[in-house]
Amino acid sequence: MRHRSERSTPVEPGQRQTLTQVQVLRALAATSVALRHAQHDAASLELEAGRTFQAWNPVPWSAGVDIFFVISGLIMVHTSRQLFAKTGGARLFLSRRIARIIPLYWSVTTLYLVVALLAPTFLNQTYINSRFVIESYFFIPATRPDGVVQPLYELGWTLNYEMLFYVLFAAAIVLPMRWAVTVLLTTLVGMVFAGRLAAPLREPFAFWTDPIILEFALGVMVGIMCASGLRPSGLIRACVAATGLAALMLAAAFPEISIGIARPVVYGIPASLIVWSAALAPSELRHESRAARWGAGVGDASFALYLLHPFVIRAMRIIFWRTGLILLLGPWTFIALALATTFGVALITYRLFEKPLTGRARRLLGVGSGARQQLRPFPVPAYPKAD
Repeated sequence: MRHRSERSTPVEPGQRQTLTQVQVLRALAATSVALRHAQHDAASLELEAGRTFQAWNPVPWSAGVDIFFVISGLIMVHTSRQLFAKTGGARLFLSRRIARIIPLYWSVTTLYLVVALLAPTFLNQTYINSRFVIESYFFIPATRPDGVVQPLYELGWTLNYEMLFYVLFAAAIVLPMRWAVTVLLTTLVGMVFAGRLAAPLREPFAFWTDPIILEFALGVMVGIMCASGLRPSGLIRACVAATGLAALMLAAAFPEISIGIARPVVYGIPASLIVWSAALAPSELRHESRAARWGAGVGDASFALYLLHPFVIRAMRIIFWRTGLILLLGPWTFIALALATTFGVALITYRLFEKPLTGRARRLLGVGSGARQQLRPFPVPAYPKAD
């Protein structure tokens, strides 16, 4: 359970009829992060067995995180179109985000804390104090003794960025859509420039002004194009997606070239091209394949897949080592079984734990299905009409 290069972005389910391909893309992005970690543990097993492991990295698997961030910007626009310039819209938006993220994340963080206290040898770090734990639960970036800015459960560093974006989005949503998007994009760009000009900054300000937040801006722009009704041809979308994929493949093949270049350029722009091609697909598909339905289902469970995969992979690693299966079956069988088990655990967790818990949290926060109809426009006739 390591690396500050993976993150996930939870999203409201229920938009599958218009964003099936985005949900499939979420599944692929979560899988890419899990595959990176599975290969890391496979390499450790092979090293312990006195052998070497040749990783397979045609693309930077950690770029799945950047795809998640772009999707987050897109989905926030897509699912919140009726909330712009509405009384109570900001509260409703934040309540939905809290209900979507906190129950599962706090549960996983608590599980990690219990393991850290009872069996610290199973983890990669044992730095724990009360302030650090509190900051971890409340999405406040904090620096560990080793200098890495990560919460108690390391994968949660992505959610620290997510929460920052949600707060900024909620502040802008009081305006009509055109104005809100302009303010939001200007704020994100301004924060990055301010962070570069004032560097070095102390935490959490250095974390909050990292250029990676521009990937949310890229997603917002994709969301605006999606909301505008733009629907390019399949050939154009295929070419754009291929361009994004080719850029990621080049980044993997020549990693030294990207040294010193901001991550939103190396990973974020290619990720936005891929997301753009998925988001602007025709909204009504006459024949949705079984593979697409299955992929969308995994996309629904991608938050659970992202948060839980380190536990599953680590457990499989222990089983393979202690039983000698790694010597008999080899590293790629370990990877395949670890990923298959992760999918199963994620789907079960989503259906039996995450989804019911999210529903209960929404009810407690008063954001049931009838909340949208109770919203009223703000009295701002001087603003341009919302999209």
